[in-house]
Amino acid sequence: MSIQCLSIFLEKTDRNFRVIIAMNAWEQRKFGGIINRISKQSDSDSLPKVEFEDIVSGEGRLNKDITNKFDNRKGTVFEPENILYGKLRPYLKNWLYTDFKGIALGDFWVFESISTVPIFNYYLIQAEKYQEVANMSTGTKMPRSDWKIVSEADFSIPSNIKEQEKLGKFFSTLDTTITLHQRKLEKMKELKKAYLQVMFPQSNESEPKLRFFNFADEWTQKRLGDVAEIIGGGTPDTNQEEYWNGDIDWYSPAEIGEQIYVNRSNKKITKLGLQKSSARILPVGTVLFTSRAGIGNMAILEKEGTTNQGFQSIIPDSDKLNSYFIFSKKEELKRYGETVGAGSTFVEVSGKQMRQMLILLPSIDEQLKLGTFFKNLDDEIVRQRQKLEYLQQLKQAYLQKMFV
Repeated sequence: MSIQCLSIFLEKTDRNFRVIIAMNAWEQRKFGGIINRISKQSDSDSLPKVEFEDIVSGEGRLNKDITNKFDNRKGTVFEPENILYGKLRPYLKNWLYTDFKGIALGDFWVFESISTVPIFNYYLIQAEKYQEVANMSTGTKMPRSDWKIVSEADFSIPSNIKEQEKLGKFFSTLDTTITLHQRKLEKMKELKKAYLQVMFPQSNESEPKLRFFNFADEWTQKRLGDVAEIIGGGTPDTNQEEYWNGDIDWYSPAEIGEQIYVNRSNKKITKLGLQKSSARILPVGTVLFTSRAGIGNMAILEKEGTTNQGFQSIIPDSDKLNSYFIFSKKEELKRYGETVGAGSTFVEVSGKQMRQMLILLPSIDEQLKLGTFFKNLDDEIVRQRQKLEYLQQLKQAYLQKMFV
């Protein structure tokens, strides 16, 4: 059955993507009519092996070099331009378009294109409709996609081979752009990690290897409680409606994530709720520090707020400690919390323990300089992450629109 389908393409130009619209005939085809499922087995030790953990889920790229991953384990042989698809939950998004010959280990389907362009099929399996069909799995303990269901499912396919190629090329170009941005983000993170190692003293060091010009004074050891106030949080009685849905931000550890600044919580409490709990209003510049399971997530308050008891928040003495400086020591604080924390149900670090933490500090002027430096670096990382997320969302949007 043929249908008329409005196809929207984006071509990569020097500076952007260009929109191309075409009206071509598409037809309904069963998945088993365009894909051959390969089952040839081999234990050859001269072919590289691919496992689930070698593939970045949802990104279709290898996370390591497997060209020398040779052994005699048995699996399914694949050729260049075949498609690997993880049929076992939770690996339904572990897919790979191959450009080499190898052996797939584990619950992979290996797809060979019959009458359609391989690269088109590679993006077809990433589309929402295919994923819905593949999720109709069988089994309870180890659920797997059901080939009978998948092979009998109907999909709209361009009858024109050139259109299939065009679609494949477009998404391949978009994937390349996403990969480049991903690598740039990873390099920026590595750069930050390298700077942290040389601009902050490491174990058994009293000063960093690299310093800003005109700063030469020794770093001095202080207890965190000497340069900041450590404040725990609290939770108003959840059965008292008058304590909730007010205008005071009230944070829980789960909403911190990778944010640097926070200014709006998911839940809010009232003034009465604040009065009836151990929560306290924390000023702008407070560094929130999660003190329970998931110890060490941090964020800086851009707006006054409160927290639940899953935090030991750091309110810096502005003459002695810079907010962004202590925020940049996140990994050091995390290690400390995980080391000294205690508890049978879950590990927790107390306010008293946080106050006792020993830290090396430069002058407040050098702290400001370091804080500004790492803030600028973090801002660049955030911008790069946002670009990457935009491209990933763009890809998902076009997969949904183009594959019906």
